[in-house]
Amino acid sequence: MSDQTSSLHLPERPIAATIAVVVRDQQVLLVRRANPPDQGMWGYPGGKIEAGETLAQAALRELHEETGISAEAVDVLTALDAFDRDADGQVKRHFILIAMLCRWNGGEPVAGDDALDAGWFPVAGLEESGVELSADVAWVARKAVDVMAKGAS
Repeated sequence: MSDQTSSLHLPERPIAATIAVVVRDQQVLLVRRANPPDQGMWGYPGGKIEAGETLAQAALRELHEETGISAEAVDVLTALDAFDRDADGQVKRHFILIAMLCRWNGGEPVAGDDALDAGWFPVAGLEESGVELSADVAWVARKAVDVMAKGAS
């Protein structure tokens, strides 16, 4: 197969999306995803950034739609790649996830929109919890708690 033919299956360009990383009492808020990528796995609430939205607005909108939680956007925490692959392993969609660190203001998680479930998870031991996590969830959680402990404004 030529390079030109194999590249026909690749998406035209990555899709910009945001995730809301909400920290409360050494816990992070996670949702079980209803849709690809990572359908059925636990990750952060989030989704595509709409035209005209800031990163903070997109993160807080997705957070509220998926969990009902109210939060304050603090700062961009990190950026990650997420790939949606077909059965043959070819990339169908490539997302660039911009992780927005958020401070919980109120509410308890109720799964909504494209979340199957939602809940608070202790950061300590998250990797060993037996919960099926999307890539980098535990790493992002540790980073978020560290930044908040250092007094993120």
